[in-house]
Amino acid sequence: MLKLDDRDIAILRVLALEGRITKAALAARVGLTPTPCWERLAKLEKAGLIEGYGARFNLRKLGPSVTVFVVVELADHTAPSFRAFEAAMGRYDEVVGCWALGGGYDYLMQVVTRDIEAYQALIDAMLEARIGLSRYFSYIVTKPVKPTSAPPFALLLEQ
Repeated sequence: MLKLDDRDIAILRVLALEGRITKAALAARVGLTPTPCWERLAKLEKAGLIEGYGARFNLRKLGPSVTVFVVVELADHTAPSFRAFEAAMGRYDEVVGCWALGGGYDYLMQVVTRDIEAYQALIDAMLEARIGLSRYFSYIVTKPVKPTSAPPFALLLEQ
C-alpha cells in the first residue's frame, strides 16, 4: 500500500474537486513549489492511485433528463450469469454506473436517460436481451442533494 502524507492527501482532495487545475495552481494550493508537487503527482499517477481525470456536467443545461438508480436481482447466481450481466453493462450507454452488491440484491445501476419513457424502453430492452435480469426496483432522483465530491481521504487513511 502506498504511504501518503498530508501533502499527498491535499493534492488528491484538490484534484478530486478541481481536475482541470494547472500544476502551478495545484502546487500553490497545497503549499509546495511546482517541481516537488509535480513529482508527488507523478508518484500518485504511477502508483495507480489516480486512474484518470474527468469533468462533472450539469445535465439540466443540456435539456430534460432523468437519473434513476436501479437495484437488480439476477435470475440465478452462477458465475456465468454474473459474467454475462456484467459484460452486457458495457453495451448500454445509459448505464453510467454499475456496482456489484453484497446482501439482498445483486447490482446497483445508475441510469441517465432523456425521460421516463426512454428509461422504460431501456429496461424492456434489457429484459428482452436475456442478460439474466430477473427483478428490478427503480428509484428516480428528484433532486441532487450532495453531488459527487472528494472521497474522505484523511478518514480512509486513519489508523
